[in-house]
Amino acid sequence: MGTLAILKPNKSGKLFLVSTPIGNLKDISLRAIEVLKQVDLIAAEDTRRAAILLKHYQIGTATTSFFDFNKEKKTPLLIQKLRERQAIALISDAGTPGISDPAFYLVRAAIREGIDVEAVPGATAFVPALIVSGLPTDRFVFEGFLPVKKGRLTRLMELAGEKRTIIIYESPRRVIKTLTQLVQHLGNRHICIAREITKKFEQIYRGEINELLDNPEILKLKGEFVIVIEGNKTNRCNAISAKIKT
Repeated sequence: MGTLAILKPNKSGKLFLVSTPIGNLKDISLRAIEVLKQVDLIAAEDTRRAAILLKHYQIGTATTSFFDFNKEKKTPLLIQKLRERQAIALISDAGTPGISDPAFYLVRAAIREGIDVEAVPGATAFVPALIVSGLPTDRFVFEGFLPVKKGRLTRLMELAGEKRTIIIYESPRRVIKTLTQLVQHLGNRHICIAREITKKFEQIYRGEINELLDNPEILKLKGEFVIVIEGNKTNRCNAISAKIKT
């Protein structure tokens, strides 16, 4: 069976979840390049960033936007194309689709319609951050972005008792606030902060939370952060005795 037969099944098209580089454009698989070249359409979370990647690998496939604020409008249109036996590749802003992005919305709709969904694995930010952190990797929990306002402190209090290594994403404008809240609710644990992973200015910081808060360099950092946090080593959580302030 040839590649085109795989891309276009008899009953419907296929949705490919294609992982793309999180920084270094070389971090893409040969299979991902092949799929992006052969599908009928690429649905991209950020078409401008996608254009850089596609130009680099001389991929001329048409693109359309698919992001958090248009996912409800675009999903029926993409599902219809899939019903018409078109093959569509879904790519995120960077990394693996479905990790802290709206890909889940389209995937769920495709599954409900009986449309084949296939993953083309590759780069993602939290795995490299975890394996270079020096913290236990045998058991971990990925929390993505914490709630910005409502439910944020509740989530922190829940995580205070988590014994597995904890991984969260954070933006530069909230990283200091988050580190301060982690000390307040989880205690002064060992953490690893990874920023700009695979990019030219990649930086990895390891130490206790208070040590990193005392480091003035952190205040100047830009870019997306992955924070890897030591799990609770005690049988009980000292932090959860405090009341959640609203």
